[in-house]
Amino acid sequence: MAALAIAGAATLLGQAVVPAAPAAAAAGCAGAQHDFNGDGIRDTVIADPEATVSGKERAGQIHIVYGGDKGTFLLSQDSPDVSDAAEQGDQFGFSYAVYDANLDGCSDIAVGIPFEDVGTVKDAGLVHLIHGSTAGVTGGGLGTVGFRQGSDGKLAGGYEAEDWVGYAVAAGRSATNIPFLVIGAPGEDGGEGKDMGMFHYVYGIGYDVAHVAQDSTGVWEDPEPNDRFGASIAATDRHFVVGAPGESTATSSGNREFAGGVVAFRPSINTYGIPDPLFGMGQGRTGTGDTTAQTDDQYGAALAMAPYRPAGATSNTDSLLAVGVPGEDLATTVDAGAVHTYHIKADGTVTPLRWIDQNQPGVEGEAEPGDFFGRRLAAANTSPSAPGTAATMRLAVGVPGEESTEEFPEEGGVQILPLLGDPGTGDSWIAPGDGIPAAVRAPRTLLGLGLGASPTALYVGVPYGPAGNRAVHAFPWTTPNGGAPTRTWRPGEAGIPAENAAFGALLS
Repeated sequence: MAALAIAGAATLLGQAVVPAAPAAAAAGCAGAQHDFNGDGIRDTVIADPEATVSGKERAGQIHIVYGGDKGTFLLSQDSPDVSDAAEQGDQFGFSYAVYDANLDGCSDIAVGIPFEDVGTVKDAGLVHLIHGSTAGVTGGGLGTVGFRQGSDGKLAGGYEAEDWVGYAVAAGRSATNIPFLVIGAPGEDGGEGKDMGMFHYVYGIGYDVAHVAQDSTGVWEDPEPNDRFGASIAATDRHFVVGAPGESTATSSGNREFAGGVVAFRPSINTYGIPDPLFGMGQGRTGTGDTTAQTDDQYGAALAMAPYRPAGATSNTDSLLAVGVPGEDLATTVDAGAVHTYHIKADGTVTPLRWIDQNQPGVEGEAEPGDFFGRRLAAANTSPSAPGTAATMRLAVGVPGEESTEEFPEEGGVQILPLLGDPGTGDSWIAPGDGIPAAVRAPRTLLGLGLGASPTALYVGVPYGPAGNRAVHAFPWTTPNGGAPTRTWRPGEAGIPAENAAFGALLS
């Protein structure tokens, strides 16, 4: 596959100018976040990318649960006004991002379908942007927008097998009020080899697109085989970060494959026609803890960000970033896992905050082989209109390999910690039978693989394990050890179909 051509110096693409949203579309939408039907009440998204749809195994679907007990909507590629059709193995809902793409005041959802075949090209990938309206998802007659590569698509580069467009997505609205969507394509090949990866940056209500690889001007590091740049993405309205968990790192004792790295950007188009690169880093940027890159650390395999208002600021000008390192070995404890946290400032600089693992003083639990602490992350600012503190900036870490007894290997768990300050202060632990309702405990429940966040709740999915335990639970961010959820959604209840395969694998 030929290397993707990236634009050189170009004129500014006008991201500071916002075209007016269509007046007809804006009528009746309240403008609340995560609100698809415009009634001002937050809605809940529960993805099941392994669900069978119309007899097609692993076609994937998403449950939209409208707030205020106003019912549910089952979204798939067989839904009205959604282009294409459900096909075996697509995994619709493998990723998604919620934002107001057309600035009409109703939230929209961009759904990643990385294993979508384009014609006969296997796993080329696709992203569907599906609009909300006062009539709900797909109810406003606005249709959908598809993003895929190829001369007949909206994204640059030809579509090739295993590009995995939509493997990760994230979205926000820039400081100049421009909606943006970041689409990862970690399987993109180039002149340097396979799976170097790239991302597409979709911005404005006209859905203009910029394309970024690691050989784009100003982007950290060079593209290499297996970097998988774009395999993870996280965003606030001020910054976004793209993971390359396959990034190799040269050390004094040799090259470390899959050590991992991340690259940060500002959501504004620069004179080279791409989002403005800020910095890139591997574990050496941390400043605390184990900064020696190791093979298969996979630094950046999981990312989470939350908007942050530092003391003295009048708004959320900064971001706090958590980077998962699920393959981190702690001495002889293989794949115990760790998390790094950082402060990204308004000027684009970054300050390391903490190294977190289960061997830290005061942190619940103990690091064990195969815990994979940090395989999933969720972060939130629970008081976005005030300066952030350890009490309001919160982090959840998925530990899917955790086991409290030999009877239930890989049962999993979730650690809740402060995103600022000492991680051992105010942390708590929930697990099956210990805060997570479990009719039957079982091995390989892998709790911690489904996490989501809002300012008011931590969402924990139980997509695997015994069918009777499958559910999504909402917890207060202040939940103590073993604390009970405040709300639960289960397949077969409250209008949610009973059939499921991985209910709650992704949620918000």
